[in-house]
Amino acid sequence: MTTPRVTLISRPGCHLCDDARAIIATVTAELGEAFEEVDVRSDPGLVEQYAEMIPVTLVDGRRHDYWRVSPDRLRNALTGGL
Repeated sequence: MTTPRVTLISRPGCHLCDDARAIIATVTAELGEAFEEVDVRSDPGLVEQYAEMIPVTLVDGRRHDYWRVSPDRLRNALTGGL
């Protein structure tokens, strides 16, 4: 199994996380990519780094977006358009 290129760092009960998850799921499905979701509370390092930015989207391990996810920007990042 390949490592998902997109990671959503989220927390339960976060409405922006719900929105981000829906966009990420749609874009990754269109492109045949996978994504994983990580609860920010699962790692003290994530809490320290991202607590005020949730949800955070990583592409290939690098921060891509936070708070809101642009479907076009995510699509471009995954297809080499950016």
